[in-house]
Amino acid sequence: MSDHREGESAPQPAPSAGTGGVTPADAADAARLAAFGLQPKLLPARDAEYAELIRRYREDPPFARLADAVATGLGLVVLEVSPRAGMAMAAGEDSVFAVRIGDYSRRAASDAGDRFLHGLAHLATAAMAFPRPEDLADDAYIGRVTVNGIDGFLRQACRRLEQRAEEQGENTDPASDAPGLEAAWRVYVRRSSTGATKDARRLAGSTTGIVGKAVAFLVDSGFLQRTGDESGGTFRTTARYQLQVRDMAGSAAMAELLDLGIVPVADGSAALLPPEDGEDLDLVAGAGLPFHS
Repeated sequence: MSDHREGESAPQPAPSAGTGGVTPADAADAARLAAFGLQPKLLPARDAEYAELIRRYREDPPFARLADAVATGLGLVVLEVSPRAGMAMAAGEDSVFAVRIGDYSRRAASDAGDRFLHGLAHLATAAMAFPRPEDLADDAYIGRVTVNGIDGFLRQACRRLEQRAEEQGENTDPASDAPGLEAAWRVYVRRSSTGATKDARRLAGSTTGIVGKAVAFLVDSGFLQRTGDESGGTFRTTARYQLQVRDMAGSAAMAELLDLGIVPVADGSAALLPPEDGEDLDLVAGAGLPFHS
């Protein structure tokens, strides 16, 4: 015999994301997953709740669509959801979570020329961390960079660009505030590598100081992990950084930088091909850039 009165509908179980309906609890879980994803240094392996939400995302398509919708509403693009990367997201242009390179560089430097240099430091870090397309495609690949290595690479890039400009009869000494990447590289080569203070600290406005700020920002953002102090600071890439660089790999600036001659070496780091005439490169000490013979 039915336990409800005639004319009344029987109580129905609450729908779930997995049965086509969405409950407040499902929405809360999806938002919680996005909140975990916004903590760049947190990995699922370190938090049981995060790991469970990642598992649910991967096994429950309706819940995954709900979590994606939450991210979209926050102006975020889901790059990957996996145990290795967590919920890795990139902020869209209009997202409140967007950290634009211009915003970063304005905080890091007040001088317009320095802002160009901070942008170059980030571009070079990405190019050296993943010098080949197959490095970006391989989820198991871990890139390694050093502060002095990034600075040495950019100085070599300056030499290449100056040589190319001379061969093409272009102006090789533009105004320091002129727009464009080539102008920014020319500003870079004029700047001291270290400009160390009396107590051997590198100056913030030196090129290694600028690179140091860039990699520190990437560490704080969960994109790099510091592994040592050699060569001005050594770092390894994270899964999140690989996903971010994949997203920017098609940019013209990245393509131009890679075209200057980065090649892989056996230990997984990036190196530069030697110049054809064997000129002295004046690389900073400990640049960590082995050259191919």
